[in-house]
Amino acid sequence: MAQQKVQVPREAAGERLDRFLTKHVPGFTPERARALIDSGAVRIRGKKCQPTRKLWGGEEIEIERPEPRAAPAASSDGPTLPVLHDDAALVIVDKPSGLVVEPEGRMQSVVGLLAAQRPPFDVEGLAQPGVVHRLDRETSGCLAFARTDAAAAAMLRAFQEKQVDKRYWTLVLGNPPEQGRLEGPYSRDPKDPRRFTTRVPSARRAALSFEVRERFPGAALLEVDLDTGRTHQIRVQLSEAGFPVLGDSLYGTEAARAHPAASALGRQALHAFRLEIPSPDSGRMVRVEAPMPEDFERALKVLRG
Repeated sequence: MAQQKVQVPREAAGERLDRFLTKHVPGFTPERARALIDSGAVRIRGKKCQPTRKLWGGEEIEIERPEPRAAPAASSDGPTLPVLHDDAALVIVDKPSGLVVEPEGRMQSVVGLLAAQRPPFDVEGLAQPGVVHRLDRETSGCLAFARTDAAAAAMLRAFQEKQVDKRYWTLVLGNPPEQGRLEGPYSRDPKDPRRFTTRVPSARRAALSFEVRERFPGAALLEVDLDTGRTHQIRVQLSEAGFPVLGDSLYGTEAARAHPAASALGRQALHAFRLEIPSPDSGRMVRVEAPMPEDFERALKVLRG
C-alpha cells in the first residue's frame, strides 16, 4: 500500500475534504475520493475523517493508496505491441491498425494488451494504462499512455497547453496545394450522429496544416501537423476541403473508397508517424517515430505505378 501526503494550501480553507481531493489529487474521481475516505484510508493528524469535513488550510492529509485492482480488460491473448518508448511514467506504442484503443465489449484493445504486456500501471485505482489521446480503430502509429495518475495529469496538461507535436501521413484523392492550413468550426453533424463536420456553427474549433510529400496521378501523400485533436478531424477537414482520405468508409467519396491504392491498403490511409511529448518526470521532450507499415507501403507501390 503506497503512502501519499498532500499539503492543503491556505486558500483552500473552508473547502470540503472530498471535493479538495477530487480537484487536487490526480486520479481521484468524486466516487473514489469518498470511498477512500469512508474506508479510513484518508487521515488528518492520524484521525479518520468524514467526506464533508471542512478544511482550515495548512494541514497535511495522509492517504493510504491501495494496490491497483486488476484490469478487467487485461489480456495477453493478442498481438505483441511494438513499444517505441518506455519509462516509469510514460509508454508509447506503435498501434497496429484494427485495434480499438479502449475496451469495447469483447473486442481486443490496446489498453487491455498493454496492461498485460507492460506492467506495472496504477491509474484511477486500476492496473491499466491511462489514456490521454486516441487513434481511430483503423489508424496506425504513435500512441502514448500514462503509467500513473500523476503522469496522466501531466500529459493531459501538455496536450491542453499545445506542448505536444503530432504528425500523420495520409493518402488523399485529388491535387491539393503544396502547403495548406484548414481551420474552422467543428461539431457533430446534426443530420448523422456518427459523423462530424466543419459546416455548422460551433464554438469548438479545429485546425491542421499539411504539406505534400509526394504526388501521384490524381492523388498525393500528405504530412499533416495536427493543431487540435478532434474526433475524426483529419478525415473530416480534408474531405470537406475536397481531398478525401483513401479508403475512408465514412467521409470518403466513392472514388476514394474504390481507388486501387485503397484496395491494396484495406483501410483508411492514416498513420501517426511522429509524436513529441514532454516527459511527465523530467519535462524533457520525448520524440518517437513509427515506421511506415507494410499495408501503407503496398498502397504507395500501387500509386507509384
